[in-house]
Order: sequence, then C-alpha cells, then structure tokens
Amino acid sequence: MEKTIQLIGVPMDLGQNHRGVDMGPSAIRYAGLEQSLTRLGYTVHDMGNLPVPQRYGLGKLDQEKLYTAIHQGCELVCQTACNALQAHESTIFLGGDHTIAIGSISGLTCNEELGVIWLDAHGDSNTPQSSTTGNVHGMPLSVLLGHGHTELVNVGGKKAKLRPENVVLVGVRDFDTSEKIFLNDLGVHILTMRDIDERGMGKVMQEALHQLRHCRRLHVSLDMDCLDPQTAPGVGTPSPGGITYREAQLAMEIIADTGKCNSLDLVEINPILDHGNITAQVAVDLAVSLAGKTII
Repeated sequence: MEKTIQLIGVPMDLGQNHRGVDMGPSAIRYAGLEQSLTRLGYTVHDMGNLPVPQRYGLGKLDQEKLYTAIHQGCELVCQTACNALQAHESTIFLGGDHTIAIGSISGLTCNEELGVIWLDAHGDSNTPQSSTTGNVHGMPLSVLLGHGHTELVNVGGKKAKLRPENVVLVGVRDFDTSEKIFLNDLGVHILTMRDIDERGMGKVMQEALHQLRHCRRLHVSLDMDCLDPQTAPGVGTPSPGGITYREAQLAMEIIADTGKCNSLDLVEINPILDHGNITAQVAVDLAVSLAGKTII
C-alpha cells in the first residue's frame, strides 16, 4: 500500500511577540523534510503554506482583533486537517507558533476522538483571565480542552476537542501556578522533566502510551522548546534543562512503534534566533523517526 503524507505550512505568528516564527515552515523545508520522507518510501504532497493572517498585514492589533485573526487562521487549518484525515493521508503541520494546534487538532477530531502527546517545556494551558502576557501560544491546550476565549474554543464546532484523559504532557518544566491548578483539576496526565530524569525517557513514554491505550489514533504536538536550548536554540521561549537529542529521538521511535500515529505539529521554530538552521534540522530528524525511520 502506498504511503502518502501531506506537508501543510502554517506560518502563524500571532500567538506571541517574537518576529520570525512565520519563517518556520521555510526553515523546515530547507532542512530537507520532503527529501528525507521520500527516502523513507513516502509519496510526499507539499501543500504549500496556508494563507493564514499574519501580524504584519493586520495593522494595529487590539486583543479582540487578535483573537478574531487567530480564529480565522485556525479555522482554515482545521478544515485542511479534516480534509486530509478523510483522504486517509498522514499530515505534518509546519508552524508557526503553537496556536496552530488549535486548528490541526480540531480538524483531526472532526469525526472521532484523538489521543495527543503534547511535548513542550510549558503548560500552554493559560486562559485570557490567567495569562500575565496575553500571548495566545500559551493557551492552545486549554482551548482544546474547552476553556478560554469563545472564538477559539469554537474553532471547528462549539465543543471541547479533547478530553483530559486523551492528553499527556511530556517534558514540561516551566509551569505557571494557574496552569498547574487548571490541569490538575481536570486530571490531565503530566510527565515532567523530573520524571524523565528519574526514570528515563523509555519508561516515561511507555507510561504516556499506557495512559492513551484506549485511543485508536495518536497525534504528536511537538514544540521544539521541549528540547534543551543547546540542542534546539532557535525557539522564542527557551527553557534550560530540557530533553536531549537522543531522548527526543527515542520518544519518536517508541510512538512510531505503536503504528497509531499519522499526524504531527512541528512548531515554534524561529530561524532568526537559530544557529545555522540546526533547530529545523533537528525537527526534520524527529519527524522522520516518527514516520518510521529506524537505526537498523
């Protein structure tokens, strides 16, 4: 059976204030994602970049106008993701900031539930009321769980897109107090860097997959700031003490072994802050491992 995969660029830069994350899709393509997947036996359909609203084209933004623009972009991502799902094609969404996950995951849950492994240094679970910055890239998980700004929660339909038991956070080390309370109250499964340090990535990923064993399909939402800044420097919100290159590779390999994962967000790559496009190259390496590349 032919293996096909869509690359969908989403140059969203509205979720935070660091300019340059809109160039993430180009950086990932330049690092050779299509060629690497082709060598692995995939037929790759690069769909180009979706025409999502971008900061430089919107003039002076107040917060409500910002939410409306993000809603518009995420609706487009949502419909594209749903179409790919119905066409039975695997998908990699090239961000852009992490707000794109509101659209990708909303689309991927258009006809059934989805288990999500959210790899991130941060909780991404603030709301407009709890956020101290107003940055929407710190809110996508709470939105997908049905909490937050109504326009964003309603992307893809007026309902929560994820149930708490269908989400596992991995690699978190920089939590706001309000996020801890919110996620613990919902019962979301969280595996922090301490868990990885004490038990190793292998056991942590096995626990994550056990938590999601009831899910027929899995999605990985990979914020590149989950890695240590020495490995992935080109991110807007680096946090020291992160996942190593080899730990991240092992995580992808273990998820790939399940045969359940056929979609991925690659987000928060900022080439302006990078060194020689190394962060995009690491992202490509991880995507190819998730797609089935093995050492032997």
